[in-house]
Amino acid sequence: MDFSSSIVCLVLTLILILLLYSSIFRRTKTSHAKLPPGPNTIPVLGNLLNLDNKPHKSLARLAKIHGPVMILKLGSVTTIVISSPTAAKEVLQKHDVSFSNRMIPDAVRGHSHHELGMPWIPVSPLWRSLRKICNSHMFASQSLVARQNIRSLKIQQLLSFVRESCDNGVAIDIGKAAFSTTLNMLSNAIFSVDMIDPSSGSANEFKELVWNMMEEMGRSNLADYFPALKMIDPQGKRRRFTEYAGKMFGVFDELIKTRLLARKTIGSVETEDLLDTLLGIEESSREIDRRDIEHLFLDLFLAGTDTTSNTLEWAMAELLHNPTILSKAQEEMDQIIEKDRPVEEVDLARLPYLHAIVKETLRLHPPTPLLLPRKAEEDVDLYGFRVPKGAQVLVNAWAIGRDPGTWDNPELFWPERFLGSAVDVKGQDFELIPFGAGRRICPAIGLASRMLQLMLASLIHSFEWKLEDGIGAEDVDMEDESGITLRKAQRLHAIPVHRINCC
Repeated sequence: MDFSSSIVCLVLTLILILLLYSSIFRRTKTSHAKLPPGPNTIPVLGNLLNLDNKPHKSLARLAKIHGPVMILKLGSVTTIVISSPTAAKEVLQKHDVSFSNRMIPDAVRGHSHHELGMPWIPVSPLWRSLRKICNSHMFASQSLVARQNIRSLKIQQLLSFVRESCDNGVAIDIGKAAFSTTLNMLSNAIFSVDMIDPSSGSANEFKELVWNMMEEMGRSNLADYFPALKMIDPQGKRRRFTEYAGKMFGVFDELIKTRLLARKTIGSVETEDLLDTLLGIEESSREIDRRDIEHLFLDLFLAGTDTTSNTLEWAMAELLHNPTILSKAQEEMDQIIEKDRPVEEVDLARLPYLHAIVKETLRLHPPTPLLLPRKAEEDVDLYGFRVPKGAQVLVNAWAIGRDPGTWDNPELFWPERFLGSAVDVKGQDFELIPFGAGRRICPAIGLASRMLQLMLASLIHSFEWKLEDGIGAEDVDMEDESGITLRKAQRLHAIPVHRINCC
């Protein structure tokens, strides 16, 4: 063998050694950070047949078998499901930056809402501007205090509506009444007008419009599981979302035009609402434009009405299902609030049992049971497993709220578990995250909490409640129906009976 042949042989040997070393290294790295466990898949469909029409429950059942960090293949989409407080803390706090962006449901692409809606856009200058505007002008403590009179007025109108039904012995659709009140609270804070008349059919129409949009975003969509189908929108979800959103934008557009005309005619408008603030920001800077404003309004109404009214309905259902707890809540209020006056916001701080009821309701019935889907921006080592780049990440807040390793008697509605407890819903206690946590936490926690507590306290302080058609407390239907939000499968109807004379 000549020298040149020896050199070639040496080079080939070195290449083989390097290839072998590389192969061993890759196997070692993969075994060190393996994918999470999960159910077996079938060709094409993956694990889609493991889900039913209540995915929060079917995923919770699977997590009991495969663990708190679980992998599924939903069509062609790799999905990681988080089902314990410690794993949720890893995602929402330790690796928050890597999981801060969203996996976009195809329906949300209608009207390019995924590029303009605050819950969906990536963390970016636009997202920071919208978040800053909301925190400064809508949800800051000073803003909440300034709009306290609006909430008080809407509660008075709610009680007046309930009193009329009480006088006539007519049952109330609790969810519808809560939706109307919540919507008008928001619309007065944003536009200084009532969007609907609670006693008219428009309340039902608007509620259906909002729920339809939430349903299109949250229900199973083939285009979300098989991205190649997005171009044809096989189930028409994006088309319907576009239609519903267009109707909302039409309402917003008319209100904005009316305000601009008033500003032009009068020169200035004496309002303290969000619309005037945003128009001022639009005129004085390039932070936002008209499309940003309208999409922000869409987000505020979608996120603020359906979730709050659903939670109020769940709270009332739990109290009617557990009359002893209802009586205890009323006794607490009777000791703090004179019977000849309605509940005021200043009273809420002195009602710890009421706070406990709201927390317990949010534990068992989180408004968004799977939170909003996140996306892994890079490979992440999580809880001893590898989350691959591009995977969808779902945090099952419903399962976490019922985790037997965290909660005693997790299926039992027992507000006493929160008395004397520091556990709160503000995103620092990962066993209770109905509003999420980390940088994408819902910014409206303070407003939602005030509205929920004030409506619930007012309804149970001013009235006794009985179920229609002689239904007993033990027979209250507590089944849920899941879209992107969690609502009762059967609407709650109850008959009010006067407790106090103030109403």
